Amino acid sequence: MQFFQEMLGFFINNAHAATTAGTSESGGGNFSLIFMTVIFILFMYFVMWRPQSKRAKEHRDLMGALAKGDEIITAGGMLGRITKINDNYVTIALTDTVEIVIQKNSIANALPKGTLKSIS
Repeated sequence: MQFFQEMLGFFINNAHAATTAGTSESGGGNFSLIFMTVIFILFMYFVMWRPQSKRAKEHRDLMGALAKGDEIITAGGMLGRITKINDNYVTIALTDTVEIVIQKNSIANALPKGTLKSIS
């Protein structure tokens, strides 16, 4: 119970009545507020921002490394082989007779060579 009260005292400052009008007690109120803000910012950085920027960098690198003949999977789950690459669009062959044009950003991942032959 003592531990709980101490932890509660860390997060919520106790109210103290001032004995005289001119005195003020310098508790740790400002320090704990700054400490909690820093902890919150660090938490947001390591849990949200850093992993997202890492994934975005990997996706940019993937988009830059695409070449004709690469086997890919789209965000919708379609598998195909790249036949043409433009600035923003990619033409992929789903089969020997079916080709579609998709946006580069909809490419989820590049597959190892020979994946399409091993599946069909």
